[in-house]
Amino acid sequence: MDTDPKAGFGRHRKIMPFLPDLADPRDEAALLKASREKAGLLNQHVLGYGALAEAEWAAAGIPDPDLGAMRRYRLERIRAELARHDYAGLIVYDPVNIRYATDSTNMQLWVTHNATRFCFVGANGRVILYDYHHSEHLSDHSGVVDEVRPCLSTIFMYGGDLITERIGRWADEVADLVRTECGTNRRIAFDLLQPDAYAALVARGISVHDGQQVIERARSVKSPDEILCMRRAITACERAMGEMEAGLRPGMSENDLWALLHHGNIVRGGEWIETRLLASGPRTNPWFQESSSRVIEAGDLVAFDTDLIGPYGFCADISRTWLAGDGLPDGEQRTLYGIAADQVAHNTALLKPGMSFRELWETAKLLPEDCLPNRYGCLYHGAGLCDEYPTIPYPQDVEPDIPADDVLLPGMVLCVESYTGRLGGHEGVKLEQQVLITETGCEQLSAYPLDERLG
Repeated sequence: MDTDPKAGFGRHRKIMPFLPDLADPRDEAALLKASREKAGLLNQHVLGYGALAEAEWAAAGIPDPDLGAMRRYRLERIRAELARHDYAGLIVYDPVNIRYATDSTNMQLWVTHNATRFCFVGANGRVILYDYHHSEHLSDHSGVVDEVRPCLSTIFMYGGDLITERIGRWADEVADLVRTECGTNRRIAFDLLQPDAYAALVARGISVHDGQQVIERARSVKSPDEILCMRRAITACERAMGEMEAGLRPGMSENDLWALLHHGNIVRGGEWIETRLLASGPRTNPWFQESSSRVIEAGDLVAFDTDLIGPYGFCADISRTWLAGDGLPDGEQRTLYGIAADQVAHNTALLKPGMSFRELWETAKLLPEDCLPNRYGCLYHGAGLCDEYPTIPYPQDVEPDIPADDVLLPGMVLCVESYTGRLGGHEGVKLEQQVLITETGCEQLSAYPLDERLG
């Protein structure tokens, strides 16, 4: 058997400088340490986003964010919220929340529906990441993770009909974590928790609380470095949108066009797209049709919502509507587009710090009566690592449990939404802009031009 750790790498031999010469090539502990160091240096977040994205950001004049400062800011935000509620710690399973707390990733979409990764943030203590097996190296770059432990997953895929026993073993581990990390405070916040896991923790003396309130409040106000990351994600998204628009041709399918956005995102180091919201012609009314095999025809409106998670894990949530082909729009297409563009422009101009949610829905520009039944689900929503708090509804949709007196704060990012399509109409228009709340007003972050023919 060949015991040389440098053997067998073939054309990939150039990676081997990361492995030292070992006194004993059978020293498993040394090999594991060297392998982890190599893997850490080759982590995607360490390697960066590539020449294309970097050149576009340089051309746009967007400087490098200080990722270390960003990560420390995020933990300060979480701990401030924990202190406000007198919680001893936070445990998060949602991969977006783990990304916020640690700036590390692992199979983001897969772990969304397979609970095989969670993170503990102590109010006055350490950050401990419980990761998928043999994934310790994926957080070495972050500088904020104090320890990585293997995750004992409580999903049925692993436990089967013995899941109750498995949950009990998990609860023992969490209870021991709380005892060793949190002193006498047993108040722990969770973002996601199975009913049986909740009962098992309570039986072990843990006081379980809502962690979504903690993490969403923390995420809602961005640091300057987070805004730099978001500017870069938006730039990457808009370059990909430009490739979509240049590639739009009658005769191609909606899926052909939608694939161009995915390609443009991935080649710039982006991560995924949360929805499939692209429709053409009669499929644009009502909204929320997902991209299909329908062939786009000349003269169709083509509407889409990016819902894109780009570089640094930041959301670029921008909607545009284009006219397919080289012709001119008809009067109804121009009218609908004008209504949507006016609504977005008016509602963007309202934004400023200190404005309450109630003031926003009371002063927002609404839609004509024959378009209101097809209205979008909100006037505004927050954006960060994904769509997030707050959501500002149409006045027709206000309910008693909406926090009307909460206010906008500098550092929040809102997306300003419009879907305009008449009830029973042929087509509709989707437009959306991403906007930063500043100390004195707001700044529109999205800059992709509107379709001049429709405007």
